[in-house]
Amino acid sequence: MIMNIIQAIEDKNLLGSTFKDSRTWQAWFAYLKALFSLPMSGPEVKIFRASTGLKKPPGKQVKESFVICGRRSGKSFMSAIVAVYLACFKDWSPFLSTGEVGHVFIVAVDRLQARIIKNYISGILASSPILKSMIKADYKESIELNNGITITIKTASFRGLRGYTLVAAILEELAFWRDENSANPDKEILAAIRPALVTIPQSLLIGISTPYSRSGVLWEQYKKYFGQPGGPLIWKAPTAVMNPTIDQKAIQEALRDDPEAAKAEWEAEWRSDITSFMPLEVIEACVVPGRYELPKIERAYYTAFIDPSGGRGDSFTLAIAHNDDGRIILDVARERIPPFKPESVVEEYSQLIKTYGLTQAYSDRYAGEWVTSAFSKFGIQIRPSEKTASELYLEFLPEIMQGSVELLDNKRLINQLNSLERRTRTGGKDLISHFPGGHDDIANAVAGACVIAKTPPVKAEIIWVNL
Repeated sequence: MIMNIIQAIEDKNLLGSTFKDSRTWQAWFAYLKALFSLPMSGPEVKIFRASTGLKKPPGKQVKESFVICGRRSGKSFMSAIVAVYLACFKDWSPFLSTGEVGHVFIVAVDRLQARIIKNYISGILASSPILKSMIKADYKESIELNNGITITIKTASFRGLRGYTLVAAILEELAFWRDENSANPDKEILAAIRPALVTIPQSLLIGISTPYSRSGVLWEQYKKYFGQPGGPLIWKAPTAVMNPTIDQKAIQEALRDDPEAAKAEWEAEWRSDITSFMPLEVIEACVVPGRYELPKIERAYYTAFIDPSGGRGDSFTLAIAHNDDGRIILDVARERIPPFKPESVVEEYSQLIKTYGLTQAYSDRYAGEWVTSAFSKFGIQIRPSEKTASELYLEFLPEIMQGSVELLDNKRLINQLNSLERRTRTGGKDLISHFPGGHDDIANAVAGACVIAKTPPVKAEIIWVNL
């Protein structure tokens, strides 16, 4: 079936059966026409100009496009529509060797988002008897078609993306990609995907997301190419433009309650109240390559900082540091990732703490009684800490920026520090924390140990803080 995407959508026997009211999708149809270089009506040209900053639509199908839209604008459904169209309606056989499989990748921020898109794709194919007949096999994370193309759902990790021949890749919620095992997952994934597309003429890369902070690939593409002809097609539009059925009252209420968040969520504006806290290159300059842990030395005052967990969502972490004539040395950075038994980790950490001559601990005011009781069984006394996690990070920042701390070669630590965000709060101190859905357990422990180690106590202490 060789036809353009608008023709496929207009045909009720093909993609059209999935659109309840095609009139509410006119802004998306304008985007699709710009993407595939199809003729536009006057109103569509108007939408195009407002959403791209360009005067004229591209004269040919673009190779790359990045879409910045608000929530509930139909992004995931449209990603699925484009994926099905590229997989089913274009003939890729001239560019594939005998027996070679071409893939349409949809890379999602997490498994939940991946399942949502997979359900959309399965529903689109099932709604048309013609498209349904093309399904060769339907698996949990992929659908094989009888034309040599497979639609595959992937999560946002650069591992497992290499070695495929791609005819298209759609990157879902690109602004929210985070990976504790990678400092720049969006850049690394693009670096893995682009070479897999280059051998296929008319292959397509689409990044699509609600905007977030002014960092990362999506922000960089927008800043460089929005309104600039000849480069990737950058499309930016609020929810109300892309989905006119949205409840405007709910958007106005959100704008009153939290203007910065609502502008990003609904009006597709980049957040100005969230910035990156620590530059990656500065953090890496403090890392001693190949140093993973240091033994105890005599005449050193050590500080230990523990960020405990009940063994489910968060890690249980321990950091130990000392002051070497004004230079802060990180000696230990241990992490136990759930699931685990908290009592076993308490025993393990207590013994390690004693190895460094420590006998007392600080906790924050929110610590549960079980922490005091559990550590006391092993001779570790718990006392409250005076500093919040944000205050510790803010005191730790100058040490990192000045290079007066030596960090261990721990990838999760480096990536967690790099992923910390500064949130500006009106009338109060800035909040330093991890990104939504992320973790900073080991970063929190290390920051606490290093900050307290700046002023060696009369007696060696252990500092404990729980977020």
